[in-house]
Amino acid sequence: MIVPSNLLPSWLGVLLSEKFFNACIIHEEERKNEKNIYCLDCFISLCPHCFDPHQSHRLLKIRRYVYQDVIKLSDAAKLIDCALVQSYTSNGAKVVFLNQRQLPKNYRSHGKVCITCDRNLQDAYLYCSLSCKIDHVIKTEGGLSQCLRECNSMAPPDPNSDDGLRTPNSVLEPAGSVTSLRTSSGSGGYGELGCMSLACTATTEIVRKKRSSLLRAACRPVISPVSEISAGRKKGTPHRAPLH
Repeated sequence: MIVPSNLLPSWLGVLLSEKFFNACIIHEEERKNEKNIYCLDCFISLCPHCFDPHQSHRLLKIRRYVYQDVIKLSDAAKLIDCALVQSYTSNGAKVVFLNQRQLPKNYRSHGKVCITCDRNLQDAYLYCSLSCKIDHVIKTEGGLSQCLRECNSMAPPDPNSDDGLRTPNSVLEPAGSVTSLRTSSGSGGYGELGCMSLACTATTEIVRKKRSSLLRAACRPVISPVSEISAGRKKGTPHRAPLH
C-alpha cells in the first residue's frame, strides 16, 4: 500500500495492510484456522472459529486468486467505487485485487497499463487493484470522500465454505516477458505467476523422466549371482579322453 494509513478510514487502512490466510493464533490447534474473514466493525481478521461473536457485524470474505488477496466485486462495490478497476473471474464470481502486485524482473509493459503501477490492463480499465485506484484518487483529489460508499449491512459469509479460497490451475496468469497468452478469466493482464507455471511444467517433465527410468529398471531381467559368476568365468583348456 502506497498511501499513508492516516489518510484512509480505519477499516480501509487495516483491510489493505492485513495479512490474510495466516493461521489464527487463538485457534492454532483447530483445523481450517486460516484467517479469511475481515470484520469491518472491529477492524480485525478472523478465522472460521472466531466467527460466532461477530455474526451481527459487517463481515467481508477474503478470497485467493493467483495467490493474492481478492474480494468479490459485488462486495467491494458496497464499500467503495470500483469503476475502472479491472476485475477477474474466479470460481464463477468476479473479483478485484485488494493490493497492487509486485512486478517480476524484466517485466515489459505494453499497450494499456495501470496508471499507478504500470501493470498491463484491458482497454476498459485504468487500475489493476483497489489500492492503485485509492492511491491515484488521493493524489489527484486529496481524499476519498467521492469514492467511499455507505454500507450499513452485509450478508454474512459462510465461515466453513472453501469457495474461492484456492485458485484453480486454469486461471493462472501468463508471464509477461515473452508471450501474451490470455487467461481463462478473459483478462489481458500479465502476471508474475507465469514463471511458476513454467516451473511447474519443468517439474512435471522431471517427474515423468524419473518414472520412465523406474519403469525401465523394473523391466530389466533379474540375473542371479550364480549366473553372473558363471558368465564371468573363462573357459579353460579342454581335456580329451585318451585314445586306446
